[in-house]
Amino acid sequence: MVDIFGMMKQAQQLQSKMQEMQDQLANVEVEGISGGGLVAVRMTAKMDVKGVKIDPSLMKAEEREVLEDLLVTAFGEARRKAEAAMQEKMQSLTGGLGLPPGLSGLFGH
Repeated sequence: MVDIFGMMKQAQQLQSKMQEMQDQLANVEVEGISGGGLVAVRMTAKMDVKGVKIDPSLMKAEEREVLEDLLVTAFGEARRKAEAAMQEKMQSLTGGLGLPPGLSGLFGH
C-alpha cells in the first residue's frame, strides 16, 4: 500500500528545500568575461544581471561592433555559469531527499 502521508511529508520537504534553494541562488554570483577581461558581466544564479564592466579602450565609435560581440560573449558565459550553479544546487537538494532515481533526475534539468 502506498504511504500517502509519507509522500505528502516528502513533498512538503521538497517544497521547503526548493524555496531555500531559490533564496540561496539569489546570493550566488557568477561572472562572464570576454576579450581577455575587456568586458565582464556579473549576475546571480537566478539570471539577474548585477553589473557590467567595459574597458575604456572599447568606448570608441569604431569599436562598437567589437564591444557588442564581447558583451554577447560575456553574457553567454555568465549565463552558462549561472545555470551550472543552479544545477549544482538542484543536485544537492534532490540528492538529500532520497527520491527515486527517475524522479530526482527531473529536478536536475
